[in-house]
Amino acid sequence: MRRRELITLVGGAIAAWPFGAGAQQASKIGYLSPITPSTDAPRREAFLRGLQEHGYVEGQNITIEWRFAEGSLDQLLPLAAELVRLKVQIVVAAGGSVVTRAVMKASASIPVVMTNVEDPVGDRLIDSLARPGGNVTGRTSLAPELSAKRLEVLKELLPNVSRVAVLWNPDFPGKEVELGATQSAALALGIQVQSLELRSATGFDRAFEAAINEHPEALITLPDPLSNIIWNRIIELAAARHIATMFAQKAHVEGGGLVSYGPKYLELFRLAATYVDRILKGTKPADLPVEQPTEFELVINLKTAKALELTVPPALLARADEVIE
Repeated sequence: MRRRELITLVGGAIAAWPFGAGAQQASKIGYLSPITPSTDAPRREAFLRGLQEHGYVEGQNITIEWRFAEGSLDQLLPLAAELVRLKVQIVVAAGGSVVTRAVMKASASIPVVMTNVEDPVGDRLIDSLARPGGNVTGRTSLAPELSAKRLEVLKELLPNVSRVAVLWNPDFPGKEVELGATQSAALALGIQVQSLELRSATGFDRAFEAAINEHPEALITLPDPLSNIIWNRIIELAAARHIATMFAQKAHVEGGGLVSYGPKYLELFRLAATYVDRILKGTKPADLPVEQPTEFELVINLKTAKALELTVPPALLARADEVIE
């Protein structure tokens, strides 16, 4: 080979070769949330933190297409279809089973990483936790003991509690089962459960006022995208009626709710990044077991307790993971 031809060949190869690892084509994933960008911000930050722990930096070696339904569940399917058209490698379903199902309808092949689906087996999203099968895997917030634990905490805060309203969305998958678990736990504690159905944000005030006529001493909110959007209003009306509130997420107690008990939700989003990393490196979703939460947190707002004229038992304070004063 002549010297000039060799130089031309090598030069062409160099021109076509990426300039270091940073110049390699970035991975492209989608993130679909049922709530607003502002409400989703802490979860999004936790997910990005998880990605960074695995060496991914948005805008450098990974591109993320962010999509938010802003509480309109009928927008989930069109948004999922849009992500499919953008040819993302993975979709992170940042919500309950309704988000995951929308992505599954949009594509039967793109890997889906769940962040906090409560009962993926019962909702027929996967075959089993150990062997998901198909294209779906990720994290579940399933913890059967939570309903009883929340009522036990309320019983400690309100020793004489006899009636608890439960705010839930019948249109959201899995909530009927969760309501049933709450009713069973309440029966054992001698507490009557008042079902408070919520199907739209605009109907909350009316539903709440109707519930007040039956004089509940406390209100438990079963989490779903709708309640996550109007939680400020839930706290506002409950405070005006001197009703204790129990939530599943710490953020709602930081915003004025009385108490929360549930999985460390932000950890679920951070740990979802592990699934993204493994799938991008070649592991099939069907071979990645779905993991249940192992860390839970009890959070109490003492300022809210004082406003409700409640004395929090020292033993309960000692068990709290965080006390807001």
